[in-house]
Amino acid sequence: MNVEISNTVSAATSQASIGRLERVKNILLAPSEEWARIATEPASIGQLCTLYVIPLSAFAAGMSFVHTSIIGVRLAFGGWLRTPAITGLVHAVMSLGIGVLGVFMVGFIINALAPRFCGQRDQRQAFKAAAYSLTPALLSPALALLPAFATVLTLLAGCYGIYILSRSLPVLMHAPRERAAGYTVLVVSCTILLGILLGIFAAATGMLGVRPH
Repeated sequence: MNVEISNTVSAATSQASIGRLERVKNILLAPSEEWARIATEPASIGQLCTLYVIPLSAFAAGMSFVHTSIIGVRLAFGGWLRTPAITGLVHAVMSLGIGVLGVFMVGFIINALAPRFCGQRDQRQAFKAAAYSLTPALLSPALALLPAFATVLTLLAGCYGIYILSRSLPVLMHAPRERAAGYTVLVVSCTILLGILLGIFAAATGMLGVRPH
């Protein structure tokens, strides 16, 4: 019986992973078509968080740990700067928590601003928009591991995430397409401000010690 339960759980986990990878691929390569599918999905906020947001946020936190504590940051005048492993792990856990919290807050922003742009409030759909449009940002820490053009590619990933968000708002929040650009700009502006505040919070509460090598 225990073996059967274990096999069932493993199969479900594997299927969830396949579905998650397919969603990542589709949202990156064909966002317009994927938003139409996402709009009709009955997944709850809890399911989206458990099956998509937390795994991708954990991936982002893990990549950041590898970059800062294992590989390190090359200094302009030679040498490397590495965060101690314990500090890096604490920072990774905090980053995971802040990342998930950030998605919830961006979803709240999207939902709160909907009427201003003739859209319809729907917290579940707003959370979908936040969770899936942040996919490039959650994957971008892996780009920091590249030996060249990491900063440029990370910036491009952020810009592409904005484009993906702009495609979601008419579909999920029913905002008129002619008002989607302004809606997107205001959401992004609020998100940037939110990111600054969360960054200050992380810096104030986390151990950010580093050591040169």
